[in-house]
Amino acid sequence: MKDCIFCKIVKGEIPSVEIFQDKVAKVFLNINPASKGHLLIIPKEHFENILDCPDEILSHLIKISKKMAQLVKEKLGADAVNIANNSGKEAGQEVFHLHFHVVPRYKDDGMKLDFIGKKDLKDDLEEIRKIIIS
Repeated sequence: MKDCIFCKIVKGEIPSVEIFQDKVAKVFLNINPASKGHLLIIPKEHFENILDCPDEILSHLIKISKKMAQLVKEKLGADAVNIANNSGKEAGQEVFHLHFHVVPRYKDDGMKLDFIGKKDLKDDLEEIRKIIIS
Protein backbone atom coordinates (compact mmCIF):
# COMPACT_ATOMS: atom_id res chain seq x y z
CA MET A 1 0.00 0.00 0.00
CA LYS A 2 1.87 3.06 -1.17
CA ASP A 3 -0.22 5.62 0.75
CA CYS A 4 -0.15 3.74 4.07
CA ILE A 5 1.82 5.67 6.69
CA PHE A 6 2.85 2.48 8.52
CA CYS A 7 4.07 0.87 5.29
CA LYS A 8 6.15 3.99 4.71
CA ILE A 9 7.57 3.66 8.23
CA VAL A 10 8.48 0.01 7.55
CA LYS A 11 10.24 1.05 4.31
CA GLY A 12 12.13 3.85 6.08
CA GLU A 13 10.41 6.56 4.02
CA ILE A 14 9.05 8.13 7.20
CA PRO A 15 11.20 8.20 10.33
CA SER A 16 10.13 6.53 13.57
CA VAL A 17 11.57 6.13 17.02
CA GLU A 18 12.16 2.41 16.84
CA ILE A 19 12.20 0.20 19.90
CA PHE A 20 12.37 -3.26 18.29
CA GLN A 21 12.04 -5.07 14.99
CA ASP A 22 12.40 -8.54 13.57
CA LYS A 23 11.51 -10.18 10.24
CA VAL A 24 7.77 -9.90 10.89
CA ALA A 25 7.14 -6.86 13.09
CA LYS A 26 8.25 -3.39 14.03
CA VAL A 27 7.72 -1.58 17.33
CA PHE A 28 8.03 2.18 17.67
CA LEU A 29 6.93 5.03 19.90
CA ASN A 30 3.62 6.65 19.03
CA ILE A 31 4.20 10.26 17.90
CA ASN A 32 0.89 11.24 19.54
CA PRO A 33 1.24 9.32 22.81
CA ALA A 34 -1.58 8.77 25.28
CA SER A 35 1.03 8.19 27.99
CA LYS A 36 4.79 8.08 28.51
CA GLY A 37 6.09 5.11 26.50
CA HIS A 38 2.99 4.56 24.31
CA LEU A 39 4.10 1.99 21.71
CA LEU A 40 2.74 0.75 18.40
CA ILE A 41 3.34 -2.82 17.24
CA ILE A 42 2.79 -3.40 13.52
CA PRO A 43 3.38 -6.22 11.07
CA LYS A 44 5.85 -5.31 8.34
CA GLU A 45 3.47 -6.75 5.77
CA HIS A 46 0.30 -4.74 5.17
CA PHE A 47 -2.90 -6.11 6.66
CA GLU A 48 -5.82 -3.77 7.12
CA ASN A 49 -6.89 -5.14 10.49
CA ILE A 50 -7.03 -8.17 12.74
CA LEU A 51 -9.62 -9.86 10.52
CA ASP A 52 -7.39 -10.25 7.46
CA CYS A 53 -4.15 -11.07 9.27
CA PRO A 54 -2.95 -14.69 9.23
CA ASP A 55 -3.06 -16.38 12.63
CA GLU A 56 0.69 -17.03 12.79
CA ILE A 57 1.49 -13.34 12.30
CA LEU A 58 -1.22 -12.30 14.72
CA SER A 59 0.16 -14.69 17.32
CA HIS A 60 3.64 -13.23 16.83
CA LEU A 61 2.34 -9.67 17.24
CA ILE A 62 0.54 -10.42 20.50
CA LYS A 63 3.65 -12.13 21.90
CA ILE A 64 5.67 -9.02 21.07
CA SER A 65 2.94 -6.88 22.64
CA LYS A 66 3.30 -8.84 25.87
CA LYS A 67 7.09 -8.42 25.83
CA MET A 68 6.73 -4.69 25.24
CA ALA A 69 4.20 -4.43 28.07
CA GLN A 70 6.67 -6.13 30.40
CA LEU A 71 9.43 -3.82 29.17
CA VAL A 72 7.53 -0.58 29.83
CA LYS A 73 6.57 -1.77 33.29
CA GLU A 74 10.17 -2.66 34.09
CA LYS A 75 11.99 0.22 32.40
CA LEU A 76 9.51 3.08 32.74
CA GLY A 77 7.93 2.10 36.03
CA ALA A 78 4.42 1.77 34.62
CA ASP A 79 1.92 0.39 37.11
CA ALA A 80 -0.15 -1.36 34.44
CA VAL A 81 -0.72 -1.45 30.68
CA ASN A 82 -3.53 -1.41 28.18
CA ILE A 83 -3.04 -3.43 25.02
CA ALA A 84 -5.55 -2.30 22.44
CA ASN A 85 -6.52 -2.89 18.83
CA ASN A 86 -9.21 -1.11 16.86
CA SER A 87 -10.35 -3.08 13.82
CA GLY A 88 -12.56 -1.08 11.50
CA LYS A 89 -13.64 2.53 11.22
CA GLU A 90 -16.60 2.12 13.57
CA ALA A 91 -14.23 0.67 16.20
CA GLY A 92 -12.09 3.80 16.04
CA GLN A 93 -9.40 2.58 13.63
CA GLU A 94 -7.73 5.59 12.02
CA VAL A 95 -4.70 4.04 10.32
CA PHE A 96 -5.83 1.07 8.24
CA HIS A 97 -2.73 -1.03 8.79
CA LEU A 98 -3.06 -3.55 11.59
CA HIS A 99 -1.51 -2.30 14.81
CA PHE A 100 -1.61 -2.83 18.53
CA HIS A 101 -1.19 -0.08 21.07
CA VAL A 102 0.74 -0.79 24.25
CA VAL A 103 -0.22 2.06 26.54
CA PRO A 104 1.66 2.24 29.83
CA ARG A 105 -0.58 3.23 32.73
CA TYR A 106 0.51 5.13 35.77
CA LYS A 107 -1.25 5.66 39.09
CA ASP A 108 -3.60 8.65 38.89
CA ASP A 109 -2.85 9.21 35.17
CA GLY A 110 -6.47 10.25 34.62
CA MET A 111 -6.93 8.09 31.52
CA LYS A 112 -10.23 6.25 31.13
CA LEU A 113 -10.93 3.20 29.02
CA ASP A 114 -14.51 2.39 29.90
CA PHE A 115 -16.84 -0.10 28.35
CA ILE A 116 -20.19 1.11 29.61
CA GLY A 117 -22.73 -1.69 29.56
CA LYS A 118 -26.03 -1.34 27.75
CA LYS A 119 -28.62 -2.73 30.11
CA ASP A 120 -31.19 -3.08 27.32
CA LEU A 121 -28.97 -5.73 25.67
CA LYS A 122 -28.70 -7.83 28.83
CA ASP A 123 -32.04 -9.53 28.15
CA ASP A 124 -30.87 -10.59 24.67
CA LEU A 125 -27.78 -12.56 25.71
CA GLU A 126 -29.18 -16.02 25.01
CA GLU A 127 -30.61 -14.93 21.64
CA ILE A 128 -27.27 -13.37 20.67
CA ARG A 129 -25.41 -16.52 21.71
CA LYS A 130 -27.66 -18.62 19.46
CA ILE A 131 -27.02 -16.34 16.49
CA ILE A 132 -23.26 -16.38 17.00
CA ILE A 133 -22.91 -20.15 17.34
CA SER A 134 -25.40 -21.11 14.62
